[in-house]
Amino acid sequence: MTENQTVQQKSVRRNRVAAAACFAAALITAGVAGTQSAAAAGAAHRTAVAAHQAAAAVAVPRLGSADLVQSEDFPKALNPVGATVALDGRQGLSACSGEETMRDLTKGKATAYASVNWTLTTDGRLSESAASAPTKAAAATWEKQLVALVQDCQDEPAGHWYYGAAHTLTTTGGTARWYPAYNGDGTAAGGVAVLRSGTRVGIVELTGRPTHAPTHVEGIATAALNRLSS
Repeated sequence: MTENQTVQQKSVRRNRVAAAACFAAALITAGVAGTQSAAAAGAAHRTAVAAHQAAAAVAVPRLGSADLVQSEDFPKALNPVGATVALDGRQGLSACSGEETMRDLTKGKATAYASVNWTLTTDGRLSESAASAPTKAAAATWEKQLVALVQDCQDEPAGHWYYGAAHTLTTTGGTARWYPAYNGDGTAAGGVAVLRSGTRVGIVELTGRPTHAPTHVEGIATAALNRLSS
């Protein structure tokens, strides 16, 4: 083999080695880039999921005392002197429900509960219980159950107190059915209202002296519905 041929062969081998090195470097670069892209995509996905969860949390407001009847919502003839608030859903629903509570009615499936028990200087009392449903369908079901509960006390024996005919009211925030209550002698004595605003439901009842006229019940029902929809 001539010296010239030997030089040429060495040159060819060097070129092949260089080409192989370049190809390997290209593969390493592509692998690193791919890994970085996958990591970036994963981070972006996690960020998007976290943002969605945060938005969902904001979209489902909690239920609290501010969503219940306030002292300024009472008619002037009814002077509230104190209130007890609870967030466990264990307050009795109404005079007609016995010991049944909102937690009982919803089977503990509400996302939040709130209740208030107001005492009045007129020897009266106002109680309100509310619940936030996980869906509108659940809220509609609970509303129907509350209405059925109230209607059970419309037909009572003579001489027993009872709820009168239903009246419907609608506001921008929702709807309510309110019922005047009557003593055994037929005199008005407060009343009860079933409330529904979106995924929130509630029941509010005014009991006490015969001076608690049906107009007071309608006013309380309207105020309670506006609070519940806030």
